[in-house]
Amino acid sequence: MYQIKKKASVLTLLILAFTFIIKGQGAVDTFQTHLDKEKNDSAKMMMATRIAKYYENIDTVAAWKYFEIAKKLAGKLNTITAKIAMLEVEGVLYTKSNPAKAYLIYNKAIELCESNKLEASLNRYRASLTNNLGVISYLNGDYEGAAISFRQAVIIYEKYYPTEPNLIPTINNIASAYNGMGFPEKAIIYNHEALEYAMKYGNDNQKTTAYLGNGSSLLSLKKYDAAFVMINNAQVLTHKTNNQYDQYLCYYDFGEYYSLKKDADSSIYFFKLALPLAKAINSPYDIAQVLNNIANQEMDDHKKEFVSAKKHLDSSRVMFEKYSFREIKKEWHQLMAEYCRINGNTKEGFEHLKKYDLIKDSLQNETNLKRIDFLEARYESEKKQTSITNLEEEKKTQQLSLKQKSTINYFLIGTLAILIITGIIGYRNLRHRQQISRQQNLIHQQRISELEKDKQLIAVDSILKGQEVERSRMAKDLHDGLGGLLSGVKFSLSNMKDNLIITPDNMAVFERSLDLIDTSIKELRRVAQNMMPEMLTKFGLDEALKDYCNTINATKLLELKYQSIGMETRIESSSEIIIYRIIQELLNNIMKHAGASEARVQLIKDENRFNIIVEDNGKGFDTTLMKANTGAGLTNVQSRVDYLKGQLEIHSEMGKGTLINIEFNI
Repeated sequence: MYQIKKKASVLTLLILAFTFIIKGQGAVDTFQTHLDKEKNDSAKMMMATRIAKYYENIDTVAAWKYFEIAKKLAGKLNTITAKIAMLEVEGVLYTKSNPAKAYLIYNKAIELCESNKLEASLNRYRASLTNNLGVISYLNGDYEGAAISFRQAVIIYEKYYPTEPNLIPTINNIASAYNGMGFPEKAIIYNHEALEYAMKYGNDNQKTTAYLGNGSSLLSLKKYDAAFVMINNAQVLTHKTNNQYDQYLCYYDFGEYYSLKKDADSSIYFFKLALPLAKAINSPYDIAQVLNNIANQEMDDHKKEFVSAKKHLDSSRVMFEKYSFREIKKEWHQLMAEYCRINGNTKEGFEHLKKYDLIKDSLQNETNLKRIDFLEARYESEKKQTSITNLEEEKKTQQLSLKQKSTINYFLIGTLAILIITGIIGYRNLRHRQQISRQQNLIHQQRISELEKDKQLIAVDSILKGQEVERSRMAKDLHDGLGGLLSGVKFSLSNMKDNLIITPDNMAVFERSLDLIDTSIKELRRVAQNMMPEMLTKFGLDEALKDYCNTINATKLLELKYQSIGMETRIESSSEIIIYRIIQELLNNIMKHAGASEARVQLIKDENRFNIIVEDNGKGFDTTLMKANTGAGLTNVQSRVDYLKGQLEIHSEMGKGTLINIEFNI
């Protein structure tokens, strides 16, 4: 089985996202309808550029058609912004077919931005164009040059647009460049930086991007458990954002994760979840790639689902022949060679291998030629830039002599300015002291509020500990006291049975009485076990939950899956009891109210963070009505989460089940 690598989706040209969701053959007509309705030339031009970018990887003829429409509108507008926008789109369309030309186009656009520095809005274009230069360098094997361009783009974003959505993927692009240079340890540093930036400034979509970037790099470093945590965090966020592309990437990365873990069943499961999303976002390349991945896993030595694998390979062939995806075609021939080898068709397999080698050599030759053209274009551009720099140096020398003549004037003006500034600083210091006084009062009030909250937590702590002590005492009393008495009664009656002479009818009553006593003893033990599980105190939370889930599965009322990561070491015993009670309460709610047939419990411990995920496929509920109708079950869960100083999130839709996510520090 081959390990098929995902196309570097983290690298992006940072183009504006196209907002229409179009499916089917009528896309062109639909786009044209939207264009015809738009009356404003500027908005119409931007719409045409987005359509051109949309078609970049799908239909180059359509892409250039809409580019020409946008270019005509830009000519009518005749503004610097319109000219730069057209150069940016033209560079995108040439990036793969003629990278040398794209490089020159981007440099021309950057020169226009820098020659009009007074227009602050052009800095966003300058950052995007600089990033795109890095993309071209990356695609042509110049990873060092790519890293330099990406860093320059990040500097511009941080200076002018610190909350810019494209900043996070641009930092991830630096990580991609270091991966290309063979320094994955350096790459993960930038992935972490992107994640920290997303947590500080980003929204849920940007956090998802950062989590996925970290997950991909950690998979490359073979840090599978850490990668799983990152991908899982991204998936939880997609329940909020409903971003189909991010959902697709999560399922795809889970597929890769399980492929690397040699778990073909799980890998196929997640790749099949990714496939309809690839179709929903209308990305033929991703559809074909997922089909290849599914077929690859189905040919695993343990799966041997060759009929299904052949169907998926046939579907992939339809896609790459329609859209001329030669990279996908190359992988397809490699998979077909393996399929033929397994089925004993050596001759046909050899033909597929020959075609694989031909496409591979052809792609490599084309890449080398494009790289040579690109390096020549970059050399000419740098030479031109050197000439411009020399002219600027001469101009600076002339300006220096003029500056020396005006030094005295500046000195006098500076003295006056110092006096003014001194007065302003004095006034500001006064205001600053007043603000500090107000802030100290506010801090004092916050401290009082925190002390009150601490008192409440102490009270909750006492209640919870009291409950668990009382539960433990009652469980012991029931098991050792009442349980012992019932066992003694049963033993005495059993001994009496053989020594008494009673009628057959009375003997039947006697036997039923013994059975009832036996049933009572079992029920007593079950109640004592629920009140304080012996597994929890002896073997810890992980084993206790496994035992509890197995008990539920034995009832056949619910198919329950349990998974834990990072639970090799135990946590503090009081926290274990509280977490056990939380999960016990949530599963009781599922069995009583959800009407679910399947549920999943996940525990993830990562350094100082603990994550609980409980998910079911039940009938769900309207979360907007939750506050008004919160029952004792969820109230108990919330109070225990508050005691652990954690966060509780509930995602549910009618008919689509419920996902509960709990996070806290340990």
